[in-house]
Parts: sequence; C-alpha cells; structure tokens
Amino acid sequence: MAERRADRLPPPDGIAVVDKAAGWTSHDVVAKSRGILGTRKIGHAGTLDPSATGVLVLGVGRATRLLRYLGDLPKTYVGEMVLGTETNTLDADGEVTATHDMGPIDLATVQSAAERFVGPIMQVPPMVSAIQIDGRRLHELAREGIEVERAPRPVTIHRLVVEPTDVPHVFRLDVECSSGTYIRTLAADIGTALGGGAHLRNLRRTAIGQFTLATAVPLDSLSADAVQPPAVAVAHLSPVTVDAEVEAAVRVGKVLPLDVLGVEGGGPWAVLAATGGLLAVYVAHNPGTAKPDLVLSG
Repeated sequence: MAERRADRLPPPDGIAVVDKAAGWTSHDVVAKSRGILGTRKIGHAGTLDPSATGVLVLGVGRATRLLRYLGDLPKTYVGEMVLGTETNTLDADGEVTATHDMGPIDLATVQSAAERFVGPIMQVPPMVSAIQIDGRRLHELAREGIEVERAPRPVTIHRLVVEPTDVPHVFRLDVECSSGTYIRTLAADIGTALGGGAHLRNLRRTAIGQFTLATAVPLDSLSADAVQPPAVAVAHLSPVTVDAEVEAAVRVGKVLPLDVLGVEGGGPWAVLAATGGLLAVYVAHNPGTAKPDLVLSG
C-alpha cells in the first residue's frame, strides 16, 4: 500500500552542499535532489559545467529564496591547463581547433605569464556558456554553429597558483576568483599570453565562500540529514540576534530603527531569533532605519 502523505516527514528547509560528479549538469543534480528530499522547491547557486566536479550549493524549501545572497561569494577551483592545444569549448570536451608547437616551457615562464591575470581583469565569456544574448543562451547558438561577439566582462582573480604536473606542458591551476569568472577562459588566455594556446581539463570547484568540499556529500549520499539550517546561507552577513518583541516585528516585515534592531553600519544583516533560527535579512533604508529585504519566517 502506498505511504500516506500524513505519515511522511515534512521536506526540509535549508542548504545542502553536493559534491557534483562529472557527467551531471547542475540541473540534473537539482532534479535528482527533488526526488531524494521529497520537494520540488530546490534550486542551486553557481552553475558547474557537466564535465566539472565539486561544490554545488543547493537551496531547499524556503531556503531557495536565500540563494541570491550567495551570488557574489568568491569561488575556488583547481584544474589542469594543457598547453599547445585549443578547443572550441576551451576544455577537454570540445573539438580541437588549433595546435601549437610551444617548445620547452618551464614553470617560471608559465608563472610569469599567469601573474598578468591576477587582480581585476576583463574576460570574454566562452561561446559554450549559459550566458544569454538577445534572449538566447550562448551554448544554444554554439550548437547551431553560430558565433556572436561577446563583450568583455569585469572579473577578479584573487589568487592564482601555478604548479607543475608529471606531464609536459600540463600545469595545475589553483584559482580563487570572483563570481562570473570562467576558468576555461583563464587557461586559454594564459596559453595565448605564452605565445600559443591552451585548454582546461579536470576542473573541480573546491569552495563557494564558506561552503567547501569538507561539508559536501556525493549526490547518492544526500539525505535530509545533510541539509543545514537556512542561517548558514547568510553566515557571511553581519548577524544580529533579537528578543521576542523585536522578533514579532521582524516576522511581519516592519521597518525598524537601527537601534531597535540592534545594528549599526550599512548592512545587510542576518536577523536571528534567540534560538539561532534565521528570521530575515534586513538592509539599510532611510537614515537611521532598516527594512526587510527578505522575511524567511512569518
């Protein structure tokens, strides 16, 4: 006999960190997670290419609304840059479009070229990407053999470490960067700077902000027990814990004086109940007041 809905536990609310396997799209992970956790209210922050592995942050239940606060968190990746071969996707999944005889290249030479890309840079997104131009995603156009001009976008490379591997012309990249950075493009641009070309392989995301592989679980191990409380999604925001009287005002989304809310500065603030549960995210409003940007509990 089918299990009655009343006998089931309610679906969880919170954040889950999945260690995505190669061959899965980010959408595939979300679809599978919906079945595992028993809710359709699941979204993700920070798309990973199908061939890439590593940290994929899921918002579950009401916490899907918190994913927007993760968009600007820095991301960390490791991958391998293969010098001498260019592909149409800038990674190992694509078709080879050019080869270069780059001769012997030592680590110091590669490191020197890579240093030019540390800090704020302008980066042209690859054609095979989810970016939309005139209402169509670039990867859809690429499948039709159409290439369009892409405007360079500002990104920041916070840290770029180049290490040797046991394979000639293959170097390991360890990158911490701003959201919106394409590591495939970074590898290709370093190859060009060295007088040839390159593509990326074995990309793995090791962190999105405070979310790391240390707390990530393989998709086949995902369960309600792996879903962390919603408050972890905004742990990077300034926290404030309120008493019962202020909590009641927060729950109905009242604009509050900063001193009543118990905050100062420019925000935003993660507003917590005495129990530690996340109530809302408040932002600066008129001088001396704060308003809700999102009320999670009401």
